[in-house]
Amino acid sequence: MHCFPRLSGASWYAVEKARDKTLDLDMFSVTAMRLRHGAPRCWESQRAIATVISGSKTSQQVREHLKKDVAEMKSHLPGFRPGLVVLQVGDREDSNLYISMKLKAAADIGIDANHIRLPKTATEDEVLWNIEAVNDNPAVHGLIVQLPLDSINQIDTEKVTNAVSPDKDVDGLSSINAGKLARGDLRSCFIPCTPNGCMELIKQTGVSVSGKNVVVIGRSKIVGAPMHDLLLWNHATVTSCHSKTLDLAAQVGRADILVVGAGKAELVKGEWVKKGAVVIDCGINHIPDSSKPAGKRVVGDVHYLSAKERAGYITPVPGGVGPMTVVMLMENTVKSAKRFLQMYKPGKWNISYRKLKPLKPQPSDVQISCSYPRNPIGQLAKEVGLLSKEVEPYGRTRLKVRVEVLKRLDKQPNGKYVLVTGITPTPLGEGQSTITLGLAQALGAHLNINAFASIQQPSPLSSFGIKGCAVGGGYSQIIPMEEVSLQPSGDSEAVSAASSLLVDTIIAYCHYQTKYSDKVLFDLLVPFRDGHQYFSPSQLNRLQKLGIEKSDPLTLTEQEIRRFIRLDINPDARTDFASLKNEIMAILSLSSSAEDLQNRLAKVVVAISRYEELITTEDLGVSGALALLLNNALKPCLMQTLEGTPVFVHTSPSADIAYGNASVVADKIALKLVGPQGFVVTETLHSADADMEKFFNIKCRSSGLQPDVVVLVATVRALKMHGGGPGITAGFPLPKQYSEENLKLLEKGCAHLKGQVEKARTYGLPVVVAVNTFSSDTKAELELVCSQARQAGVFDAVLCTNWSDGGAGALALAQAVQKAAELPSQFHYLYELELPVIKKIQKVAQNIYGVKDVELSPKAKEKLAFYMKQGFGNFPVCIMKTQSSLGNDPEKKIVPTDFTLPIIDVQVFVGAGILSLLTVTTNDCSEEPTWPCFHGNNDLYSNSQ
Repeated sequence: MHCFPRLSGASWYAVEKARDKTLDLDMFSVTAMRLRHGAPRCWESQRAIATVISGSKTSQQVREHLKKDVAEMKSHLPGFRPGLVVLQVGDREDSNLYISMKLKAAADIGIDANHIRLPKTATEDEVLWNIEAVNDNPAVHGLIVQLPLDSINQIDTEKVTNAVSPDKDVDGLSSINAGKLARGDLRSCFIPCTPNGCMELIKQTGVSVSGKNVVVIGRSKIVGAPMHDLLLWNHATVTSCHSKTLDLAAQVGRADILVVGAGKAELVKGEWVKKGAVVIDCGINHIPDSSKPAGKRVVGDVHYLSAKERAGYITPVPGGVGPMTVVMLMENTVKSAKRFLQMYKPGKWNISYRKLKPLKPQPSDVQISCSYPRNPIGQLAKEVGLLSKEVEPYGRTRLKVRVEVLKRLDKQPNGKYVLVTGITPTPLGEGQSTITLGLAQALGAHLNINAFASIQQPSPLSSFGIKGCAVGGGYSQIIPMEEVSLQPSGDSEAVSAASSLLVDTIIAYCHYQTKYSDKVLFDLLVPFRDGHQYFSPSQLNRLQKLGIEKSDPLTLTEQEIRRFIRLDINPDARTDFASLKNEIMAILSLSSSAEDLQNRLAKVVVAISRYEELITTEDLGVSGALALLLNNALKPCLMQTLEGTPVFVHTSPSADIAYGNASVVADKIALKLVGPQGFVVTETLHSADADMEKFFNIKCRSSGLQPDVVVLVATVRALKMHGGGPGITAGFPLPKQYSEENLKLLEKGCAHLKGQVEKARTYGLPVVVAVNTFSSDTKAELELVCSQARQAGVFDAVLCTNWSDGGAGALALAQAVQKAAELPSQFHYLYELELPVIKKIQKVAQNIYGVKDVELSPKAKEKLAFYMKQGFGNFPVCIMKTQSSLGNDPEKKIVPTDFTLPIIDVQVFVGAGILSLLTVTTNDCSEEPTWPCFHGNNDLYSNSQ
């Protein structure tokens, strides 16, 4: 029986033409139209006219979904937009058309798209340089290199496409993404846009790919090859055909799904197509057509009119795969932005910590350091949330971290801030750095909490000293040990260079100010450039300091020129190299940014004039040069512990004039990276009485940071020494009192521990005592120390074995610290800066050192009066005394009482913002020490009254 449609042939032709013309009728609406106009289902079975798969409509649906994704990203992170860059070489008309379509689609979705067009003269190196710049830009999440590269120079396309970072290769053309696709790793790679769009169109038909016979014609890297892999890993049986395939028609005739990307106009004939097959035509070709205004029309690789008579579903050209290619590119860009946010959003890190297998007997520190492989330092940087543009390689195992990361993380809440200090140590050291690193390892590798250690750069003196490598030890150390100990990160070298520059500049000024006239000196300092003279910013600051409100060099009077160029340096009142070096290192350590660094450097006092005026680096005009010399040194060095915990190693300020601690910028970056639930563990160089006070009253004032917990490190050995045990000499065997149980001696020494606990609690912080255990310690001795510590009012006292067990040996300490950090903060400074200087000195001396009073020598009084007259009375004070005991006598280990602390010298470090006071120890009274600051007799201070 034959069935006939109710519409005439002309009417049905009109329907089909309307469908072909609009290209916006989906597969269901076409069938509905047929039935509405009376076409019976038997007609469908006879003609089997294909349903058109509209790429335009499907792509619009995807666009709407992507718009919602972008809006959601913005709601979670205001101001954020996915970024896309299209890099073009030359000015091909077809490339311009494709790029304009991509830019328009990006703008519609909310993607920040930029077009970089290089001229036809661009070389391969120029193209690669631009790609590298985009790779390093965290605001860009997708990079497309528009092909072909239209250059007069030879450019390796494969090299260029592989130069694109795989994380930004939204075209999916790099060898890494292609390799992942070939191996079936579909979740971590970018799928090329055209094959991805084809898969989306196939899904729209409702036909399952799984188990179907699929033929792919074409083997290009853009369409054919990735299409084969994508279908294969979606469980299709795939046959790839190409120009060398024999009997192509027979292969096509077996295909349930046919994907054609051969690049040859109407290659596939309709009669080849299997009835009811899904036909995806990726081709775009032009053939002559005199009826068209341009004399040509666009066709695909499939003969559309004949193929649609046999296929079940077919994509038109244009309006099929083309729109999907563009929108899939946008989808990859949004997906890349999501990955970026997922990787760098605040939250738990996913660090690959190393599992330790401690050996017994324990090998040496060097052997341990060499026995464990190191994680790639670049991988660690990415795991803790640092962008590639924010780090710079420094050798194979270290990275310098740029200070600009603080601007990106400005709104990120800080983590918990833990200070590790200790009781007064023996000459052998009590493992304070080892506990610091062990605590960080326990928090990170064992409690799965974001944790960072921050320690100062060890000096060669400490590395070769009896205490060891100064970067931990045993199974709690920084690796590679030999690099961090013996190959400094450049901080000290930069500080030495800056100090040398200052000394040389001072010498030059002293020499030339007696050799040349005012005019010659002025022209040397303000040279002619292009026939004009200009003041530098530092010179303008000097003019303002002198009260000369002029900016044109030609308008200065002779008197003003003289005042400007004549510093009249007193040769007997110049700061020496050692003091300059100490202050510049302190400045580097206390600075929070490059601007802060330059401002502090400009204030460094380098000499005093014959008229008793302070001369600064800004007066010399070298503050800018100093900042340039120290610019790289301001970047903290990222390393790792044996277990893979991140560590910042940065600066080594001298405890003689400032405080012994890591830099402010290292602590600030670490606190931002760990997030509000994380921990940053830093340490003091010496004991609690010597350095903890300086950490709180100097460093914390400068940084604005407030610590949450104090960890006080103690050992049985040191407490026995403070209880009256015999002296310990480095390099000689320990007396038997230290290797045998002696509870009486130990209990007496616990008075020292209680004194240090009392000092730590002065600042309103919870204190956790960490008892670093040794093999000679007995159970009774360890229990006694913990009991005495708890009686002193500490939050907790725990035993630590991380030297031999790694982070697992500090797990109890980490848990105690975690609980202590949950307490409400009651931190406060010991004194207010507005107090008179003598009151501040007394506060520190009486509360921290337990003295009855302080006594200033006549010289100290005179210098202090001079500095107060200069306006430096609001600086925090830094009292320099022996770190070998609580008092001023290094030989007396008992807790001192009722003694007077003599202060024999005072020195101000204006750039660092510190007023330092030098004490005298009882065994130094035979010869009065002098501060190594100014050459000469320093008598000019007495004349300033």
